[in-house]
Amino acid sequence: MKIHPLSDRIVVKPAEAEEKTKGGLFLPDTAKEKPVWGEVIATGPGKVTEDGKKIPMEVKVGDQVLYGKYSGTEVSVDGQDVLIMRESDIFAIMPK
Repeated sequence: MKIHPLSDRIVVKPAEAEEKTKGGLFLPDTAKEKPVWGEVIATGPGKVTEDGKKIPMEVKVGDQVLYGKYSGTEVSVDGQDVLIMRESDIFAIMPK
């Protein structure tokens, strides 16, 4: 993917929406919930403070992250739907 986010922004590939419930019932497209986790596929260099110091990113490419339901901006890059959001929109890094 040829996208390089700026500052403290990250690009996340959202997880696929669940196709069926735990009980085995298949969900129609209108009933599927928006995923709230995904994989980081690109990160910016980090935030620069007013005095010129760079704060490094805590997340890195490949991390599985948990984010808010309505976080980020949905865009299509190279035919793939991704979210671009700030690092502060991330709630947690999930263990692998």
